[in-house]
Amino acid sequence: MKIAIAVNISLEHRTGVEEYIYHLLWNLPKIDGFKEHQFFLFTPSAIEGLPPELSIKILKWPFRKFWTQIRLSWEMRKKEYDILFMPVHTFPLIHPKLIATIQGLEFERLPQMYSWFKRRFLRWITKRNIKKAEKIIVPSQNTKNDLIKYYPDVFKKVGTGKIFVVHHGVGNPEAAFDAGQTNKFGKYILYLGRGDQRKNIQGLIKAFRILKQEHQIPHKLVLAGPNMGYKITKDLKNDVVCTGYVDDDKKWELLKNADVFAFLSFYEGFGIPVLEAQRVGTPVVASSTSSMPEILGDPSSSGASSALLVNPYHPRDIAEAIHKIIRNQAFSDEIVKRGYENVQRFSWRKCAEQTLKVILS
Repeated sequence: MKIAIAVNISLEHRTGVEEYIYHLLWNLPKIDGFKEHQFFLFTPSAIEGLPPELSIKILKWPFRKFWTQIRLSWEMRKKEYDILFMPVHTFPLIHPKLIATIQGLEFERLPQMYSWFKRRFLRWITKRNIKKAEKIIVPSQNTKNDLIKYYPDVFKKVGTGKIFVVHHGVGNPEAAFDAGQTNKFGKYILYLGRGDQRKNIQGLIKAFRILKQEHQIPHKLVLAGPNMGYKITKDLKNDVVCTGYVDDDKKWELLKNADVFAFLSFYEGFGIPVLEAQRVGTPVVASSTSSMPEILGDPSSSGASSALLVNPYHPRDIAEAIHKIIRNQAFSDEIVKRGYENVQRFSWRKCAEQTLKVILS
């Protein structure tokens, strides 16, 4: 069987979706059954550092847009491929049997954060995926539930049996465990990820101000990742550090050395960084919304969460949760222990195995 995989985004600076694609591509060749088929990776430009087992085909295109709809369609019209797997949201006009990944429905759950045009476009694309794809992969049960909730009329026609939940994974890098116990920031609270409005950085900054004013904590707040609109007020400019994008080694170093990892998004389809923090033994404070209770649930029969989950719309609740971990070492150690247990449920190898099973079934 000839299986095409198309990736039209850069994997150089990886955040959520890019991280998913990168690790999936690296782990697919390790799975039993991979060598029984031919896999072709299509991209608009060269991608460094991918496994040699993938046959990479660069489809050059002179424009910034419409590579998927036009250039990839032109390739697919040859009918040389049995399956097209799209790990990103859009797919070409012409395609063989299609399998698509839908990461989340932020634009439906948080419509006020998107323009009218962007909402309409994303809604059209999502409905098109549901109708045209043979199978749909989602990273969480929460995303599956959202799809069914927001598009009931479409699923009445095509059925919900085409949706498959495949959790993302988490790495296990040596760099994380080689990291020292201190660095130039001293004691700090960490956020890692994109800095767009959905991530609720302003809410975290408000919570940090409460911690500084009412509890006089010595910590800094380190915001690692691209700033996409949040602002730091003058009273906090010496205590809030914005690093911009960090590479893989620096990311794990920051995660390992943080006293608390704070991830207070209003909505997440999955949320890889919370598992990365748990992997290296850092306690997590996260949102009680969307997929977070699912991803951070304790795998044991006790039902206890492996993180402190709070309402992301209440900065004071965020502040109190962070302070509870900072002031109580025994409680912090318990959260770390639960995190270690929880993160065992996830791996990129497992994600690749389940993805390949969906593709081939």
